[in-house]
Amino acid sequence: MSIQWFPGHMNAAKKKAAEQMENTDLVIEVVDARLPEASTNPMVAELRKFRQRPCLKIINKVDLADPAATAAWVAFYNAQEGVSAFAMTTKKPADVARIPELARALAPHRGVPTKPLRIMIMGIPNVGKSTLMNALLKKRVAKVGDEPAVTKQQQKLYLDKNTILVDTPGMLWPKIAMPSDGLMLAASHAVGTNAVIEEEVAVFLADELLQSYPQLLVARYGFKEIDSMDGIAVVEGIAARRGFRQKGGDLDFEKASHVFLGDYRSGALGRISLETPATRALRMEQFAAAEAARLADKAAKDAEKAERAARGKRGT
Repeated sequence: MSIQWFPGHMNAAKKKAAEQMENTDLVIEVVDARLPEASTNPMVAELRKFRQRPCLKIINKVDLADPAATAAWVAFYNAQEGVSAFAMTTKKPADVARIPELARALAPHRGVPTKPLRIMIMGIPNVGKSTLMNALLKKRVAKVGDEPAVTKQQQKLYLDKNTILVDTPGMLWPKIAMPSDGLMLAASHAVGTNAVIEEEVAVFLADELLQSYPQLLVARYGFKEIDSMDGIAVVEGIAARRGFRQKGGDLDFEKASHVFLGDYRSGALGRISLETPATRALRMEQFAAAEAARLADKAAKDAEKAERAARGKRGT
């Protein structure tokens, strides 16, 4: 399944952000610690680099992610020009309190009454941008919900007399190239439910966890023969063990999928990262090879079709 989700308000948000970037000194980009690069919007880098703006990369929800993977991602982003990474959770006030200091360090020429520091907060849906805004301002100024795309309009607020925050709607990008990215985003609830088939997302997630965190599946669901299971068997096993059945006695695969995804999203399964810098590089390499093979096959078929057409014309 190739997942794509770019509703109209996101296109409008992109245009508004591009306009606002000229009057921005620093971009705070919030990503999901469980899938930092898959949850990084390439449009954000495009917009800020065009205006040569530095980026404070907030790797949020570290309480749900694998600590070793998070450490690798912090090093990965700190090695990039103009980027400083900070791994945190909005559940810890001490983490939130460090952000203004980190932001000022990236734009030392701003942050005084005559030149306030202007910060744009960006990120895809459901990574915790609005929760971060509320935590920074210590009051509820942005809508928060467990559904993607709760924020639909840009708003400007003062953190203090020397710092201005601009909150932007969560934006995905028009085409998610790698199918695995779309599935990871869907598993982490960054994509609207109308754009996904939950059962397929659950099977993908189960296959990923069988590779990386089989022990967490055993601990949560009590599986005995995990080595012989695939993603479908995991979801079926959850249905069987939880007694999820349809009328007639068949396993309720849909309900088991929903519960499984909920366990992952809430952290009930444990601390999980769906990608590391190393696995990301491997996925990109495999995707590039598959795309090259697909394009070569298409070119060969097009050439064969053109040759048949040419022979037909010569025959007449």
